[in-house]
Amino acid sequence: MLYWLTNLSDGGDFFNLFRYITFRAGGAFFTALIFGFMFGRPLIDLLRRKQKKGQPIRDDGPQNHFSKAGTPTMGGLLILAGLLVGTLLWARLDNGYVWIVLLVTMGFAAIGFADDYAKVTKQHHAGLSGRIRLLIGLCIAAGAGIAATLMHPDALSNQLALPFLKDTLINLGIFFVPFSVIVILGAANAVNLTDGLDGLAIMPVMIAAASFAVIAYAVGNANFANYLGVHFVPGTGELAVFVAALIGGGLGFLWYNAPPAAVFMGDTGSLALGGALGAIAVVTKHEIVLAIVGGLFVVEALSVIIQVLYFKRTGRRVFLMAPIHHHFEKKGWGEAQIVIRFWIIALILALIGLATLKLR
Repeated sequence: MLYWLTNLSDGGDFFNLFRYITFRAGGAFFTALIFGFMFGRPLIDLLRRKQKKGQPIRDDGPQNHFSKAGTPTMGGLLILAGLLVGTLLWARLDNGYVWIVLLVTMGFAAIGFADDYAKVTKQHHAGLSGRIRLLIGLCIAAGAGIAATLMHPDALSNQLALPFLKDTLINLGIFFVPFSVIVILGAANAVNLTDGLDGLAIMPVMIAAASFAVIAYAVGNANFANYLGVHFVPGTGELAVFVAALIGGGLGFLWYNAPPAAVFMGDTGSLALGGALGAIAVVTKHEIVLAIVGGLFVVEALSVIIQVLYFKRTGRRVFLMAPIHHHFEKKGWGEAQIVIRFWIIALILALIGLATLKLR
């Protein structure tokens, strides 16, 4: 919204700064961060009063988790509120890509909120019906895929770009939208599965988001795209403002989610943030790179898939408990030890993903 202040500029004054994505991204970051610091404690107090018993703890989970009983959930509202305010204030609201990603984020946030609400009111870890979650998520992701197809340049519409192969595009045709659904739904649920320990999910989300801020800015700039050998997607640079607000909101939330957590992100936050990452990957034509940058989320999701399939086939388990972070808890690793090591892995994978920008 503040971009319109450029109409007051003569080209050499303060208002001219609002033309620059980097300036507005900085503004979005600090807006969301300050929002989180200002409203974090009041929101937590409100959630504690409304929820009373907080998020229900699974009976079959690690024993040390029972000490967290009474901690409120839905803390993702803090991230999303800061993200929404920061984006609406600082991003160009005439940019369709911003609206695609923003609507996907808020759509999955609504699914997560309904799920968290059901868990809290029933005081049971089984929330919203899985089929309903899947159906609504599928509709949101499909809508985003169709919108992205319509907005992409003709040369890139329905095309899949491959890392390391500069000039290679695979025409998915009518299968691009189903592919987009897999990417967005997969990312949303993978982040959701990762959110099992204090601070575990939010830092890798911010690391992956920061990587995609670089990617979005590069592919949205003709000069950078040409230099790096990536496909130019006009308008995607504006997503750097959205991502900056996400990171600011995430840091504000982490202040209260750091062990021992005063509030949990809940499905409200994890589904929304995962959906946002998936939507940004689809819009920027870097769907495959998301699997590298967000490799930690992929591993968490695969650990669950492997565990379920192997148990159904043999009656035995591959891991002591899935997702895999619980496996390491069962092996005696401390919670802080797991979280910090997973953060390091997420950072390494993000750097590898960013390297694909030039290694083409």
